[in-house]
Amino acid sequence: MVLPAESTALADRLQEVLGDRVSINPSVREQHGRDEGYHAAQSPDVVVFPQSTEEVSAVVGICAAHRKPIIPFGAGTSLEGQVVASRGGVCIDMSNMRHILYVNSQDLDCRVEAGVTRRQLNDHLRDKGLFFPVDPGADATLGGMASTRASGTNAVRYGTMRENVLGLTVVLADGRIIRTGGRARKSAAGYDLTRLFVGAEGTLGIITELGVRLYGRLEAVSAAVCSFGDLVGAIDTVIETIQMGVPVARIELLDEVQIDAVNRYADLNYPLSPTLFLEFHGTEASVREQAESVGALAAEHGGGDFRWARNEEDRQQLWRARHDAAYACKALRPGCEIWPTDVCVPISRLAECLIETRRDIERSGLTAPIVGHVGDGNFHVVMVLDASDAHEMRRAQAFSDRLTRRALAMDGTCTGEHGVGAGKREYLLAEFGTDTVAVMAAIKRGLDPDDLMNPGKIFLD
Repeated sequence: MVLPAESTALADRLQEVLGDRVSINPSVREQHGRDEGYHAAQSPDVVVFPQSTEEVSAVVGICAAHRKPIIPFGAGTSLEGQVVASRGGVCIDMSNMRHILYVNSQDLDCRVEAGVTRRQLNDHLRDKGLFFPVDPGADATLGGMASTRASGTNAVRYGTMRENVLGLTVVLADGRIIRTGGRARKSAAGYDLTRLFVGAEGTLGIITELGVRLYGRLEAVSAAVCSFGDLVGAIDTVIETIQMGVPVARIELLDEVQIDAVNRYADLNYPLSPTLFLEFHGTEASVREQAESVGALAAEHGGGDFRWARNEEDRQQLWRARHDAAYACKALRPGCEIWPTDVCVPISRLAECLIETRRDIERSGLTAPIVGHVGDGNFHVVMVLDASDAHEMRRAQAFSDRLTRRALAMDGTCTGEHGVGAGKREYLLAEFGTDTVAVMAAIKRGLDPDDLMNPGKIFLD
């Protein structure tokens, strides 16, 4: 595809700042126009690879002068089309900004550039006896995780990116560089701009640096798997565990379809029934107490014996099976694609929502395993689809719509952690109402009057 003259001129201008770290190569552009969701790829006109906040600012200034859209790119692991270049423009790939700027072991915090991945950070922290807990599964960048307000398997105990980001450096739509938050654990000074940019999906500015909370490595960590006779028993165990205040670190639900997929993909032999994956953190005594409490609840609700993974290698294998769930789903139907979606409901409505969703899947005739961070009411449905079958895709769209509206009717949210992106824009009005969305749009206009920052995301055109 031949680029328009204006895009070629833009690339030439960007090369004056970044040299050979500017690409108009079709394969590079295509790679940067898609994520791991089902959304159709749309390539940017140019991809750039800055190495500093100042270079990002310079790129944004050039794009503003040319009125060209700007799309930040981390690892491309988003699921709702956040990196799709729906209006062309310039993709800013943050992969060259991978410096860990400092680690303060006394204050349990650090500052990193936005291209640092969670595994890179935790590898760096291991010898210091520290770790960063937010774990969405994929080896996402910290900047991308902040942009989508990511969470994951540890969120039930340690919270999401919202709770773990202390401050940010952000490049605004006009090229200005601002710094939000600080290192203090609390502040009552002015507007909380950090939380404004966390979850904004690149629509208000580009995150280039983050200060994040760290945690000390624990004396004892044990993981376990427990199978149940039915979905209700597994869910009731989760609900009572949370209501009793057991400080479980992870509590994940895989339904029998997902367990079958995991068994096949990872050559495992878990019983084909609803299953909880759990992890307990603390001292030896507290881990034992937590496990005994949850074990007793599980037994009351038809759960089997715990299968333990106590050493690090066994735990990694257990959680690798959980994190590979999406790939395991795809392997259920070779040649097909996956359409992952998520919702989140109050914990008291979780059983009702999950059971109705499982029945809806069966009525729809879809292959759609359920897996969830059920400790905080968040679960995912991974539809495995033949994208060439228009009838099947329509059934999938209708199911996804019912699922989302079901969650909203139960005082839930259209997305617990995937974000809005291009895929769930229509549900914001249903979730928040016209006036609330109008306030969001006013903030967007105030910071980005020309709608250059990741346009086509969050808000309907």
